[in-house]
Amino acid sequence: MSSKGEALSQRENYHIVDELRSSHGITRLLSITGIPRSSYYKWRATQPQRDARESHDREIKEQMMAIHFANPEFGYPRMTTALWEAGLNVNHKKVWRIMRELSIQSVIRKKRKKSSYTPSVIYPNRLKRKFHATAPQQKLVTDITYISDGSAFVYLSVIQDLFNNEIVAWQLSKRNDIQLVLDKVDPWTQKRDVSEAVLHSDQGFQYTSQAYNSRLEAFGVKGSHSRKATCLDNACIESFFSHLKTEKLYLNQCNSEAEIRQAVEDYVYNYNYRRFQAKLKQRAPIEYRCALAA
Repeated sequence: MSSKGEALSQRENYHIVDELRSSHGITRLLSITGIPRSSYYKWRATQPQRDARESHDREIKEQMMAIHFANPEFGYPRMTTALWEAGLNVNHKKVWRIMRELSIQSVIRKKRKKSSYTPSVIYPNRLKRKFHATAPQQKLVTDITYISDGSAFVYLSVIQDLFNNEIVAWQLSKRNDIQLVLDKVDPWTQKRDVSEAVLHSDQGFQYTSQAYNSRLEAFGVKGSHSRKATCLDNACIESFFSHLKTEKLYLNQCNSEAEIRQAVEDYVYNYNYRRFQAKLKQRAPIEYRCALAA
């Protein structure tokens, strides 16, 4: 047996001993497996660190598969950048190694003709990374992220109020299209007076469409766009997506759109009503808003 196989077998022995120790006695189990007592207790002391590292690696692999699905042309340098933008600071050597492990290879595409899509509306960057707001419905940010159910993706569109980080509207869809963002804007405008509000997004085709522009104009909302390929211009909503995935979705694998919808609904409720934030003087977003309104 190779040294790698022996190492794997030994790790399995540690786990077997740990599972049976309460019913068969540690001394007998260590004798049968030939594991020194000191080695076993050293392994047991470091097991939480290994578990955390393995969980982090699973998160990286899931994110890499999602990125590869959406951008099959990415090699390891662009994959590394995409992971950084998703909030995962991974060394490029590790990215290269995991891509080989997962058999991910960039797809070399033939040179394509320049896209014929022309944005209908480009707004100025009204936020300019000034994310502080002094009142509700003053500055808001929006974006779309993708979530896997293990076999397909659904798309989540969110609007966040920068005054208290509250999620004021969200929408799920199997299609990443203009209708998704329109369906998300509607409940926000129906529940609140949004006239003169600034709603900031990237320059995705949904947010530069005439339909989106007309919807904002109808309610007196001022559109705002990030500069091209500058994700930090919309850092707040990216941060929310990172919290959603690491605190909920990566811990509870969803196997259907219904399960994803329930998970998102649960997380948004807890985020708005129970998740205390230092920026809000250790209050949850809605608690902070209500306290200032009182």
